[in-house]
Amino acid sequence: MALPPSMRLLAALTLGLFFWLTLQIFKAPVTIQLPNTGKLEHMEKDPNLDPTGEPPEPLRRVVGDNYAPDNPNSDRINATLLSLVRNEELDQMLQSMRDLERTWNKKFNYPWTFINDVPFTEEFKRRIKAETQAAVNFEIVPKEHWDVPTWINDDLYRESTDVLKDLGVQYSDKLSYHQMCRWNSGLFYKHPALQHTRYYWRVEPKVHFFCDVDYDVFRYMHDHNKTYGFTINLYDSPESVTTLWPETEAFLAQHKDYVHPNSAIEWVKDSLRRPEHNIKANGFSTCHFWSNFEIGDMEFWRSKKYEDYFNHLDRAGGFFYERWGDAPVHSIALGLFEDASKIHWFRDIGYQHIPFFNCPNSPKCKGCVTGRLTDGEQFLYKEDCRPNWFKYVGMG
Repeated sequence: MALPPSMRLLAALTLGLFFWLTLQIFKAPVTIQLPNTGKLEHMEKDPNLDPTGEPPEPLRRVVGDNYAPDNPNSDRINATLLSLVRNEELDQMLQSMRDLERTWNKKFNYPWTFINDVPFTEEFKRRIKAETQAAVNFEIVPKEHWDVPTWINDDLYRESTDVLKDLGVQYSDKLSYHQMCRWNSGLFYKHPALQHTRYYWRVEPKVHFFCDVDYDVFRYMHDHNKTYGFTINLYDSPESVTTLWPETEAFLAQHKDYVHPNSAIEWVKDSLRRPEHNIKANGFSTCHFWSNFEIGDMEFWRSKKYEDYFNHLDRAGGFFYERWGDAPVHSIALGLFEDASKIHWFRDIGYQHIPFFNCPNSPKCKGCVTGRLTDGEQFLYKEDCRPNWFKYVGMG
């Protein structure tokens, strides 16, 4: 029996309402932000698409000649721009330096410290000095800091690098890369030229800076009691760090009191977002701060907790038998031993190290695409671990 027209209309309206409600249920919100925490439960769009301003006051700015390069009583604090660089990377280093001088350091005139494992050429020094009014220091890595430790077995090293190369672990067969990772992890802050320096901004060759920064970032770190600042937060190759977390657990078993009560351990150990990484890395999420950009307080690296941790890892041999990088080592240590609120996302500093960007939505930025993580292949977007950081720690 046919339904009367009024019943057919009611049925159609009911069906339409059902489909509309279903759509709303399954349509994810842009973000779900937990109240009063700064944390994002879900990140469905890049926060860099939202307008970005400066971090909270107090911020130290240029007033008169308070940051003039020749002012012996300037407002600069004990800090340096720091680069480990080779002579043959001069042109790439000049590119990075010009960007950072243009966007920030021409205002604040913090000294540059360049370090090499061999002496710098006169051309390198002359052309670098021409790019800044600030003081420039050229240093050599102490031989004992760069040499392969005596406890590393050469045969085991060669066998291990062959295995890593077959697994596709990048740079695993380059001895100098292993040496660099070890030095950046636990020896750079012991350089005689840095022994009395507290803060550093790591700058690598062939990177870009896009945004004018009009406050003293080192004073920001000091005045707001921050230990570490990052721009990009990624997943690592789990094949390169398969024993890093088991060695960390062995260390923690003897130092249970080293983990900070407000640590970011959930970020370090997350197994939900990319479970295959956690499995291959034996309990480590592989999330790390991409340390080619880092602004840090060297007092953390000089602390007993970090020194004990680095020495344990160094003796384990993973800087050579695997490809433990300074990025995961620094990140695990910060994630475990430091108060997570002292780690800062510099969302207002536009930055690129191929193939990833931090590009904020700010009139102070030009030359990058707002909110773009990468200009590489689409699969690179899954390497972004900021959603986990925002979920477990927040966007501070």
